[in-house]
Amino acid sequence: MKFFNYGLLLFILLISLESKAQELSGFRLKAEYIPLSRYIPETKVGETGQKTEQKSDMRRLEGAISIPLSMKVDSLGRAKVWAVTLGGSYAKIKNQNYEVQLFPDELLNASVGLMHLRPLGKSWNMLFMASAGVYTDLKGISSQDILVMGGVIFIKQFNPNLALGVGPVVSNTFGIPMVLPAIFLNWKTNGKFQVMVNFPEKVELAYKASEGIKLKVVAEVSAMTADVGRKDKAFLSYLQVISGFQPEFKLNKSLSLQLTAGASLYRSMEFTSRKLKDFFKDKGDVNPPHFETTAYGAVGLKWNLGKR
Repeated sequence: MKFFNYGLLLFILLISLESKAQELSGFRLKAEYIPLSRYIPETKVGETGQKTEQKSDMRRLEGAISIPLSMKVDSLGRAKVWAVTLGGSYAKIKNQNYEVQLFPDELLNASVGLMHLRPLGKSWNMLFMASAGVYTDLKGISSQDILVMGGVIFIKQFNPNLALGVGPVVSNTFGIPMVLPAIFLNWKTNGKFQVMVNFPEKVELAYKASEGIKLKVVAEVSAMTADVGRKDKAFLSYLQVISGFQPEFKLNKSLSLQLTAGASLYRSMEFTSRKLKDFFKDKGDVNPPHFETTAYGAVGLKWNLGKR
């Protein structure tokens, strides 16, 4: 699968930056659980994955908060914001029936960042993001576990419900800073039945049962990364795709509770080299190692300080 490393890294960066953009609105906390599911090693396209008894689960707690440094609104109601963001994700993994331990028992991603949002003209905005953090399997923290990323996204606001953003993002994942293109899309509809597309992170179909209750069907993508200290392939990329039923209860004007029950449709842990020369290597026509589909559950709290 040509350029798989490139695509996976770019997708993880996009998810990370889009999540940080959402943190302008306040605070979020989520606990999720994926039960043990069978591990399927890398296979060639068209071949059936090898059946093994090796299994792993995932218990994860993630949260993020923004601390506004300054916030101004112009005469057209557009915000000019400077904020510090704190974010983190901790995962506990139970690995079963592996002859040799393949995956870590723990993963930690924790970062601090700076964000700036400002209007550019009548329908354009600029979003600047920069962050540095520790991305580790907790077997010892070194300079290799520190990743720096940032980006400048230029956002075209076509109408109150549609925005498209493009711009460069930078990461030192492969040692030297690399510049990659980024794109995200925010689109939503209003009314009793609602659709929300937040590319590349989330798609929602919602029914507004009352002022305090929304019944939603969601599909979400999330990711984690870590330096695992292996000589050949030191970089671990974790990618997860889930879908499920998600009722949301508005507890007060700013605080809401989300409960999710559904399925983990796709879950992979891919080890790659951090050498730049290996970045664009052709992996051939292969399916990356992944885990079988299984159940998924989550509980989340969201404190909304206001819309962007």
